[in-house]
Amino acid sequence: MNARDPRAHRRAIALMIVAPTLWSIAGVVTRHLEFAGRWEVTFWRSLFAGAFVLAALLYTRGAKAWDAVRATGGYGIVSGAMWAIMFVAFMLALMTTTTANTLIVNSITPLVTALLARAVLREPVAPRTWAAIALAMAGMLWMFGSGFAGGEPRHLAGMLIALAVPLAAAVNLVTLKHAGRSVDLIPAVLIGAVFSAAVTLPFALPFASSAHDLVLLAALGCLQLGLPCMLMVRASPHLSAPEISLLAMLEVVLGPLWVWLGAGEAPAMATLAGGALVLAALLLNELAALGVRARARRSA
Repeated sequence: MNARDPRAHRRAIALMIVAPTLWSIAGVVTRHLEFAGRWEVTFWRSLFAGAFVLAALLYTRGAKAWDAVRATGGYGIVSGAMWAIMFVAFMLALMTTTTANTLIVNSITPLVTALLARAVLREPVAPRTWAAIALAMAGMLWMFGSGFAGGEPRHLAGMLIALAVPLAAAVNLVTLKHAGRSVDLIPAVLIGAVFSAAVTLPFALPFASSAHDLVLLAALGCLQLGLPCMLMVRASPHLSAPEISLLAMLEVVLGPLWVWLGAGEAPAMATLAGGALVLAALLLNELAALGVRARARRSA
């Protein structure tokens, strides 16, 4: 990244606003499914996401699409495996414990990412980012803390499964940053989708989806999974790993709003208040970063 290129940074922020906004439509779309179960949702969503990314590679690379996949090398395998873990573990956690438990565990993603980036990449984390991480985590606890369930062994098991999501997300972001611009890791999204579809296929059978469900699942795979994951990869060279993980939390903030607007499920006041706190953390972090870059340009 060229730290003095404010336009590239602004474009990356825009991509990382669009990406979680698209991720956040999953809840409202799945509310309208007729017969598909969670394993089948994961399978079809992964399959359609893979098809979307493959189509994009064929459109942009033509006959060299396979060369692009091979060129990712070890980075592609690691990133693809992390994408697959996130795709599968999130759904498995939801099947084992409550949504609130799953999302509370996922709220540690920026913290884990910051610690891993500091250890592996020697990437310094600004005090404002640490503060934003703490504020965002507090907002998530406010949003979903009332729905926290514990005590039963299945809830502990579900939260341990959910822990795979922030760990995989952190490893994936550090991998993207380590690869930098030398390796195009958009094909890794395809690798991850293939891994995820292969793992979930045995559990998705026998298929129960109607034609109506398949249309919605195709939309999820292409627009809610394939496209935003590609956008995140494209933004990654121009943002720090903690910054990406913080902006990705917009997904959890916006998700309940789409379900409210599209499925009539009104969010609780705690959800709105906690979401406002998360948004404030993201906004303050970016505004502070803009101020630092502006002062750096004036002094240059």
